[in-house]
Amino acid sequence: MKGPLFYSKILLFGEYGIIKDSKGLSIPYNFYNGALKMDDNTSESAKISNESLKEFVIYLSKIDNKLVSFDIAVLKKHVDEGMYFDSSIPQGYGVGSSGALVAAIYDKYAQNKITVLENLTREKLLKLKSIFSEMESFFHGKSSGLDPLNSYLSIPILINSKDNIEATGIPSQKTEGKNAVFLLDSGIIGETAPMVSIFMENMKQEGFRKMLKDQFIKHTDACVDDFLKGDIKSLFSNTKQLSKVVLNHFKPMIPKQFHDLWKKGIETNEYYLKLCGSGGGGYILGFTKNIDIAKQSLKDYKLEVVYNF
Repeated sequence: MKGPLFYSKILLFGEYGIIKDSKGLSIPYNFYNGALKMDDNTSESAKISNESLKEFVIYLSKIDNKLVSFDIAVLKKHVDEGMYFDSSIPQGYGVGSSGALVAAIYDKYAQNKITVLENLTREKLLKLKSIFSEMESFFHGKSSGLDPLNSYLSIPILINSKDNIEATGIPSQKTEGKNAVFLLDSGIIGETAPMVSIFMENMKQEGFRKMLKDQFIKHTDACVDDFLKGDIKSLFSNTKQLSKVVLNHFKPMIPKQFHDLWKKGIETNEYYLKLCGSGGGGYILGFTKNIDIAKQSLKDYKLEVVYNF
């Protein structure tokens, strides 16, 4: 048995902000993917995945079946027979490894599922998002459900607010374009839960909440609008501001050895860095007006271009 492929995702804008109703923009990233498999693979990673699936089955069997019901008997049988999730998506890197798994399980075992081929009304998207949020909470403690949604639909998703999401189109890639979005490998695995709890702790302070609304969310929303409109000049101006706000107020989420690199980008305008997912490690997301200069400036690091425009 080999299931269909589900891709990783990148949240271009909206990390942390979407918890508090900022806009967000999430795009599929086809470089990494995963699929459910059943074969005679005896590797360590297949065993670990299978063990994790056993616990996941117990969790799924307790989800309120008014929200979603699964063919638990068949799922349990397959897991007992050694099914695992074969994935090239790096874990703890902010590109949606658990999201792809959640999408794959829903696709294969959910009853009366909403399919990709239907007319995806806002109600259906929100229903899927709440199902995925509940499913993915097994991995993170609290999940927005967006990663699995992106993985399941494999189309860009625009988050206008918690209760208003839509499928969207993004400006088409220009392979020759110097403007680029890239991923920088921090070489450290990030843990989502501790980062989210630091954020939630900070949210108890009025000053932090004010900064989030007046600066972080303001620039995040502007970045999303600029990107979708293709207003490059304004996009880079807002991304620079966002990068500054993150450096000043989200320091714990930026691995220490990247603080100076982050600052250098802002000072030289060669690139602007921002969090990819919850931070703490994994990938760092970068935006540059000239990918050749950015590559030269960051030549000691592993850099992957995601999008040229």
